Amino acid sequence: MALIETHSLPVPAEAGRANALVLEIKGFWKRFFATAFNPYRPELHYMRGPGPAWRAKHGMDAPIRLKPR
Repeated sequence: MALIETHSLPVPAEAGRANALVLEIKGFWKRFFATAFNPYRPELHYMRGPGPAWRAKHGMDAPIRLKPR
């Protein structure tokens, strides 16, 4: 059986905090750009009420209301 030894250099606590801050800032900007430039826009696919197939199935002769400008 082989024995492997590793040694690491001690890292000052200040460096760890600075690195964590940089990683947090990078993570924020990554999430920001992913959200801000996401091509999916659910409001374009949102159905605003029953359509003609629903009206035909349920026998509703309700007039179609247009959105006021």
